[in-house]
Amino acid sequence: MRLLLSLIAGSLFGTGLFLSGMTDTTKVQGWLDVFGNWDPTLAFVMGGAIIPMMIAWQLTRGRHPLVGGEFPTPPKHEIGHRLVVGSVLFGMGWGLAGLCPGPSIASLSYGGAGGLVFVAAMLVGMGAAPAIGARIDRIAAA
Repeated sequence: MRLLLSLIAGSLFGTGLFLSGMTDTTKVQGWLDVFGNWDPTLAFVMGGAIIPMMIAWQLTRGRHPLVGGEFPTPPKHEIGHRLVVGSVLFGMGWGLAGLCPGPSIASLSYGGAGGLVFVAAMLVGMGAAPAIGARIDRIAAA
């Protein structure tokens, strides 16, 4: 049952990304080009995701998922070195490629070689992240 619900949720997410145009790298780069040909549609997509999520956080307090486990805890409100470094790296990749993890997976079926290279690089980065994070922690502690 859990796998079926995961498949449905992932399919719904991917469909939403496709329909909103977030798998189109030029649309995302247009959002980031505030001094050029700016495309504000990403703001509506973000609002369409953030508002329901805020409501979901409120509705899940004191409840448990239908398929077991626990809901994730709300994010912390502290700004640390890991958040800053990760945000900068994420933003650089998003701005350069016009893709982030969700849309990159959704666009694999039609993204061509560029999409495959992005996903491969993303997987390498995800694999290297724990070691790099530990090194950043050691540097920050010194």
